[in-house]
Amino acid sequence: MRALGAERREAASGETRSALVLLHGYGANGLDLIGLAEPLGGHLPDTLFVAPDAPEACEGAPGGLQWFPIPWLDGSSEEAARAGLARAADDLDAFLDGLMVEEDLLPEQVAVLGFSQGAMMALHVLPRREEPVAAVVAVAGRLLEPELLADEARARPPVLLVHGDRDDVVPFAAMGEAARGLEAAGFREVFAFVQRGTAHGIAPDGLGVALAFLRDRLGVA
Repeated sequence: MRALGAERREAASGETRSALVLLHGYGANGLDLIGLAEPLGGHLPDTLFVAPDAPEACEGAPGGLQWFPIPWLDGSSEEAARAGLARAADDLDAFLDGLMVEEDLLPEQVAVLGFSQGAMMALHVLPRREEPVAAVVAVAGRLLEPELLADEARARPPVLLVHGDRDDVVPFAAMGEAARGLEAAGFREVFAFVQRGTAHGIAPDGLGVALAFLRDRLGVA
């Protein structure tokens, strides 16, 4: 098991009642998403923001990090990608367990927002945990190994899928594929929002919808 370093921003109120875990994309690091604490923190005043660093150096982006190899970007094998995903899933599981113990939080007090490869991690790991978290927001990602999900899912948290319709990195069609895969695996709360005219990124409208979803699921008045 590899310990994950993390960036963090304390709850604006000074009292932690929930946590939002931010999972960055391929070739980035925790600093890439921890800045979301600034626009979101005032609306989630009792929420701790934590952005773990992925566990591996990224050959496709020198100086960056990756959760697992991506064959069509770095020339790795499909076997290496699957093995990397499994290892990273264990690492993230351990990170989430440790966070909840350290902050004295229950799963229903934790939400996860992932971008790109981080969204892939969120959609892969959170359903396979024993208890559902409050919410999963997956931005510009895809559902990996959907054919295995029905048999392997242990928890089915509410999921919000957000994707730009001009994404040239992860095709926009991946959002519909993820929704169908989740619903086929028995997820009852799957929502989707299209960022019109947006490429591979998090646009203000998508962030606003994500914020409303998170406030609702974390029980913010």
